[in-house]
Amino acid sequence: MRARGRPVPDGRFGAAALNAEADAATQGVRDDVFIRPLDVADVADYADLRVAAVDDAPSAFWPTRDEEMGRSTAEIAARLQPTRHQTVFGAFHQQQLIGIAGLRREALRQVRHKGTVWGLFVAPQWRRQGIARALLQAVIARARELGDMVQIHLYVNAENPSAHALYASLGFVVYGREPRSMRVGGTYYDEELMVLFLDRAPLQA
Repeated sequence: MRARGRPVPDGRFGAAALNAEADAATQGVRDDVFIRPLDVADVADYADLRVAAVDDAPSAFWPTRDEEMGRSTAEIAARLQPTRHQTVFGAFHQQQLIGIAGLRREALRQVRHKGTVWGLFVAPQWRRQGIARALLQAVIARARELGDMVQIHLYVNAENPSAHALYASLGFVVYGREPRSMRVGGTYYDEELMVLFLDRAPLQA
């Protein structure tokens, strides 16, 4: 899943609040894994994990391997700078980055009530341990903390039922389907459009 568009840099948001959100999300995850917001110091580790993500699931990410590897350090650093318009969380085992998830919102006044989850990935050997859920919970907590974000969107490959089930368990519901959203090689993939409303009870699927 990916955000549509690039994050918009803005003033830095307080690290203490972001870390509090991450601490809350980590509850239920094994003791030797922790979650925190990434920043510019994490550029190299983040870049490596993003390439691994594209290699692992090319039908879940828009960029190809070459396109992901072609991103400049400055571009990646801008993406990782926590602001009121963007935050990327990382899951760590000791000092190793093993999972990532981002939240992006638009800067324009009439659409800033919406956020998008993008780039969720957990290294294969760390799956089925609650890490993806904890990353999503950190993203949702960050969205709620902003106060004026009322819904979060995401896009998921329609052929990925395990991801769909995870999102549904956190309250996301399907509101549409984009046919042939991606073409990987010669194969087309549909995407489901899902939304989590932060200001009302969940819709019935």
